[in-house]
Amino acid sequence: MLLFLILGLIMGSFYMVVAMRGSVGESIVKPGSHCEYCNHYLKWYELIPVISYILFKGKCHNCHHKISIWYPIIELICGVLFALGFYLYGISYELMAYLIIVSLLIIIFVSDFKYMIILDLPLFMGIILVIVLKFIYFESIAGFKSIISGLLIFAFMFVIKLIGDKTFKRESLGGGDIKLGAFMGCTLGIRLGLTSLVIGSFIALPYATYYVLKKQNKEIPFGPFLILAVLICFIFMSPINHFINALFLID
Repeated sequence: MLLFLILGLIMGSFYMVVAMRGSVGESIVKPGSHCEYCNHYLKWYELIPVISYILFKGKCHNCHHKISIWYPIIELICGVLFALGFYLYGISYELMAYLIIVSLLIIIFVSDFKYMIILDLPLFMGIILVIVLKFIYFESIAGFKSIISGLLIFAFMFVIKLIGDKTFKRESLGGGDIKLGAFMGCTLGIRLGLTSLVIGSFIALPYATYYVLKKQNKEIPFGPFLILAVLICFIFMSPINHFINALFLID
C-alpha cells in the first residue's frame, strides 16, 4: 500500500502539470519543471511531492515567492486515493479502472475549476484504456458493450445539451462534459452511467445554488462533479445496483 501511496503522490504532481500546462496549450515536457515567477529550474530535491513544499515552507527555494497550497493538497489526495484503491481491490481489473478514474478526477478538477476546460487527450486516453481493459479481462462482448454504452451516454448528453441550449438561450453543457459522458458509459455501463449523471447533478447543486444566490452570471464547471460521481458509483457499485433493483422492483 505504501508503494501505491508514493506512486499516487508522484502522479498527483504530474497530473497538476498536465492540467495546468495542457489547459493553456503548453507542452508538458518542455520547458522542465520551473518556478512560475522567477523561472528557476527546479532541482530533484525541490520536486519531491509534499515533502519539498514542507521543507521550503511553501516558497520557491530561489525567489521565495509563495507557492499555492493546492500543489501539496492535490498530491496528497492523489496519493491517498491510489493507496485506497490498492486496499480495496488489490491487483485486478477493478484497481486498473479505479486508477484511471482517479487520474481523470485529479486532472479534471484542476483544469475545469481553474480554466473551465476538460482536456481531450487525457479523456480519450481514459476511454481507450477502459475499453482495452475490458477486452483483456473479460469476454469480447464486454468490450463491445462498453463501446455501445459510451456512445449511448454521449448521445444522451448531447440531446440534453441541445434541449438545454434552446431552453436557456445559452450553452447549457460544454463539449468536454458531453465527451465525459462517453467515459461514464464505457466505465460504468448505461444504468450506472445515467445514475452517476444524476448523482453528479445533485453534488453540483449546492455549488450552483451558491452562485445563483450571489447573482453571479458565470459558467459552472460540471465536469468535476460528474467524474466525482463516477468514482462514487464505481466504489459503491454493488449497493447502488441493489438500491436501483429494489427501487424499480427488479429481481
